[in-house]
Amino acid sequence: MQGLRAILDESQQGAPKYQAKPGLSRDVVVEISRQKEEPSWLLEKRLAALDLFLKTPLPNWGPDLSVIDFDSLVYYVRPDTDEQKSWDDVPPEIRSTFDKLGIPKTEQDLLAGVGAQYDSDVIYHNLKAEWSAKGVIFENMDAAVKLYPDLVAKYFMTSCVPIHDHKFAMLHAAVWSGGTFIYVPPGVKVTIPLQAYFRMNAKHGGQFEHTLIVVDEGAELHYIEGCSAPRFTVQSLHAGCVEIFVAAKARMRYSSIENWSKNTFNLNTKRALVDAGAVMEWVNGNFGSGLTMLYPASILRGEGARSDFLGVAFAGAGQVQDTGAKMIHVAPNTSSTIRSKSVSKDGGKSIYRGYVRLTPGAKNSTSSVVCDALLLDAASSTDTLPTMKVESPTSTVAHEASTGRIGDAEMFYLASRGLDADAARRLIVNGFLEPIVRELPLEYAIELNRLIDLEMTGSVG
Repeated sequence: MQGLRAILDESQQGAPKYQAKPGLSRDVVVEISRQKEEPSWLLEKRLAALDLFLKTPLPNWGPDLSVIDFDSLVYYVRPDTDEQKSWDDVPPEIRSTFDKLGIPKTEQDLLAGVGAQYDSDVIYHNLKAEWSAKGVIFENMDAAVKLYPDLVAKYFMTSCVPIHDHKFAMLHAAVWSGGTFIYVPPGVKVTIPLQAYFRMNAKHGGQFEHTLIVVDEGAELHYIEGCSAPRFTVQSLHAGCVEIFVAAKARMRYSSIENWSKNTFNLNTKRALVDAGAVMEWVNGNFGSGLTMLYPASILRGEGARSDFLGVAFAGAGQVQDTGAKMIHVAPNTSSTIRSKSVSKDGGKSIYRGYVRLTPGAKNSTSSVVCDALLLDAASSTDTLPTMKVESPTSTVAHEASTGRIGDAEMFYLASRGLDADAARRLIVNGFLEPIVRELPLEYAIELNRLIDLEMTGSVG
């Protein structure tokens, strides 16, 4: 991988096959559904979600979202290519983007399969034959609607993220396009990761990919998502949705490195339903976007279910990273951990916003939350905003938070070892974030360290 930052300033490439007019309307939603040749139930769900979105006010908590100009956004942009099974068949001007990201090489060396989305359409998707033979399904969401209609209808925006969940879930349900569908049969352990990469390239664009993952009883999966966009001077919006179903005794790890450009509002929804004895792991890295609001959630609905969250957010100049996690315990003997780290520099603002609830049914359950923040200058800021509701007298919750700066003693020690101030700061930040980085596969850990080094460039002062 040559770097998620390598192409952020690259201009839009190639004319799209189709681009909707700016603004959100019933006509836009109907046209999306028509071009995708969707069944009537899906169009009805889209239109119901649109009606909910139009009459639901913006959230009155958190960062100010009133600056989003929904009328200027383009909600559907189709690149001038169909989905391919070979990178050789992807148009050169589009493939060059993914070559610079290193996706084809990483697929060959490290992955069980890859999906690649460019604006509103998936342009490449492939699963290695070894896993297809074991019954693993790995398709883009548009194809899954046609190939596996009963499975999609059963899970799509029903019990995990219903269309009425919140305003941006409503928007997503109305205009979603592309994304990933994965089904892992009972007992199948996918021993190398599957990956999807989402590239938003259109000016004033919106990307609304939908990820739906079902890991059946006793199965295992590691899925990795990456995201980027070119740096424009006008607003873009990312409002994707991830729904994960982890059946009894299954194990699921979802890793994500999001590096949207600073003109992007990143308002993503990620949620998992975790059954008895199952394990759900979130590993999240947030670097780009001008404003991120993202809180991966696990609902532990089966006895003995467990969920762990590891997250890092990096807020630089002009950025607000409002991130965290949610753990909702509804069954006995469940457990969860949240470990969140943030770095703020050059006036950036990081916020940990978390929610932990242990319902009356969550007897003998535990949850632990640890939030650590590192400030690199006096202009930057950080807040910790945890919410905890313990409704079971036999359950326990622990919370620990710390905020620190790089101290003179540490800088003096590293200077005595021959490091200049810039290198010393990078070393300290890398060490601070190491517990998160080490949870990624080697290639992605290297990539995350590169992003950290890029963010730290010129941080002395």
